[in-house]
Amino acid sequence: MSKLISAKHSAVAAAVAATLAAPTSFAQLEEVIVTAQKREQNLIDVPISIATVGGERLDAMFEGGADVRALSARVPNLYVESSNGRVAPRFYIRGLGNSDFDLAASQPVSVIMDDIVKENVILKSFPVFDIAQVEVLRGPQGSLFGRNTTAGIVKFDSNRPEVNQDVTGRAKLDLGDLGTVNFEGAVGGGGEKVAGRIAVYHQERDAYIDNRFTGGDDIYGDFKEQAVKGFLLFQPSDSFDIQFGVHHRDLDGTSALFRANILGPGSNDLNDNFDRDVVDFDGGGGNRQEYENTGLNVKFNVHGETVTFTSITGWEEAEGFSRGDIDGGNLVYGPGFIPFPSDTKDGIDTLDQFTQEFRLASSNPDRVFWQVGLYYFESDFDITTDPGFAIATVNHTNEAYAAFGQADFSATERLTVTAGLRYTYDEKELQTAGLPDVEVDDDEWSGNLSLAYAINDSTNIWGKVSTGFRGPTIQGRDVVFGGLPSVADSETITAFELGFKSEFWDNKARLNAALYYYEMEDQQLSAVGGGGNFIQLVNADEGIGQGFEIDLDVSVNQYFAFTFGYAYADTEIKDDDLLVGVCAQCVVTSPTTVVGGETRAFADGNPFVNAPESTLSFTATVTIPLKRGELFAFTDWAWQGDTNLFLYESAEFNTSDQYEGGLRAGYRTSENRTNWEIALFARNITDEDNVQGGIDFNNNTAFVNEPRVYGVTAGVNF
Repeated sequence: MSKLISAKHSAVAAAVAATLAAPTSFAQLEEVIVTAQKREQNLIDVPISIATVGGERLDAMFEGGADVRALSARVPNLYVESSNGRVAPRFYIRGLGNSDFDLAASQPVSVIMDDIVKENVILKSFPVFDIAQVEVLRGPQGSLFGRNTTAGIVKFDSNRPEVNQDVTGRAKLDLGDLGTVNFEGAVGGGGEKVAGRIAVYHQERDAYIDNRFTGGDDIYGDFKEQAVKGFLLFQPSDSFDIQFGVHHRDLDGTSALFRANILGPGSNDLNDNFDRDVVDFDGGGGNRQEYENTGLNVKFNVHGETVTFTSITGWEEAEGFSRGDIDGGNLVYGPGFIPFPSDTKDGIDTLDQFTQEFRLASSNPDRVFWQVGLYYFESDFDITTDPGFAIATVNHTNEAYAAFGQADFSATERLTVTAGLRYTYDEKELQTAGLPDVEVDDDEWSGNLSLAYAINDSTNIWGKVSTGFRGPTIQGRDVVFGGLPSVADSETITAFELGFKSEFWDNKARLNAALYYYEMEDQQLSAVGGGGNFIQLVNADEGIGQGFEIDLDVSVNQYFAFTFGYAYADTEIKDDDLLVGVCAQCVVTSPTTVVGGETRAFADGNPFVNAPESTLSFTATVTIPLKRGELFAFTDWAWQGDTNLFLYESAEFNTSDQYEGGLRAGYRTSENRTNWEIALFARNITDEDNVQGGIDFNNNTAFVNEPRVYGVTAGVNF
């Protein structure tokens, strides 16, 4: 929220001074500090297109029981979806992502939580709570972070303990319809040398969806998720500190609900087969999913007179499964035509991930700030797929290491040159009984060069050229269906960006804008579905993207503030020979050909999968100060434009002009050390039914967004 700065009273405020607290004539924006370059910097000074989300804006997203997918389109050029329910989210930045639903899927968007890379899709779904700030780094981050960041990074930073800090904390309880409960609590503080913080999280919802086929009421839609995380900091001197972190998550609930033939024929509008509160399943075993995840991390710094040494060690473990009625209906009455049933269970067994980073950085930079480091990554896990007629388990291992460095050089008082370089080696292996082992490896140099010029103390322009690298990928899910594993070669990206950042209007407004163009070589894509329901990794010769994004924050006065974000992304697959399978029952609009008796579509010229052409976000806050507190109202909205769901184009599997909004309004105290808040809230307030993805192999199956949830929220900060 905006920081309120006292000033002389306005005439209107003076007239109602008996009931309103003394207002100010303006309210400045708070300084935004980011760690996008592994050190604290003002957002204005960083030559990266960065958007941040925090405070009330972040809290409001999850009041109705939402998970990390709530961030989708709330940041321009960020899109998030999942066909696995509350686990295995898929992130897309500037149109770049991966639609593969396999639990070993590699993604070009890296998710980093508290300095630890969350590589596997299960780890990326850890609940969002007690977060100080989310940073979205758009564009390749090929030097300081490296592998699997060809699209960008979504970075979550928790509230951390500090020494010599009074005990502080918060508790927040949201109660909504459908039996929705959301609770978050945290407490922390520190003495002279030791500090700690612990946070807890609980979300649940009752089952509210009936199964018309079996006659069961309130069978699906429920979930219960609990999590905890804690940090312990020892700082015996100014030259040394060490922090221990631990977190755990336990989820039990309904997996994604696929709904048969709710699209078309010949239209992408939801038809009469769709009823949000009813499904027609003859399988799926209740569409259950259960997952657990535990993680540990250790970070320590040794501060010398000229150099700081940093070590970051992380370990993650996860296991669980999801099961679902994949065809979304039954063979008796559908709804619609369903040629055969599909009931599949996928699980991940004892995932282990270990990461280690060592870093040296200049402690007292004058004209040059530099940092160099080494990074190591290792993971090992089994994936078991059971479609009802066979069971197959494949083992995935991945080892990678890198050396990197970056320096900022103040060429003049106003001109800063940033250059970074990274070498990465990436090796993967897949093993499964009865088939030869599959091994792939590659190495690559990536990096960036940027120029930033300060027009004045609050306005910067910058230009950047950067490269990125995503190592080769192995896909093994088709083994259970009698297929062979598929492999995609490494992809690389070269991106060009121009940016403008400014704080103006007496620091009441902040603008962050960027233009970009990128070219992908050997772009990794997942050909998902088609008549055989296969997942085949493929490489397109080239992928091209171009567009822009704008982030605007304005604090008009102490009564009113708003944010506005807009992005445009034009993406295109460039490969004359790339053919992909098509849907079983829809109207394909891409050019097609017949290969071996099967219809195939040309992907050349099509947009990337799940790449909204436009995204727009808007928030507004209205505050009315009172003697001992304030009345407030906050609203947030997100909209996305044309979005294609598969590598081919069809009349059914695309979406357009989807939006969701939220509202919260209430009262909070604001003058004491302990402050209370109570409010009414609504998420998806207009009860939109938005298609978020589809399954095309059997019928025109799709899945949709979360329902409207409204309720009351109460919280305390101390």
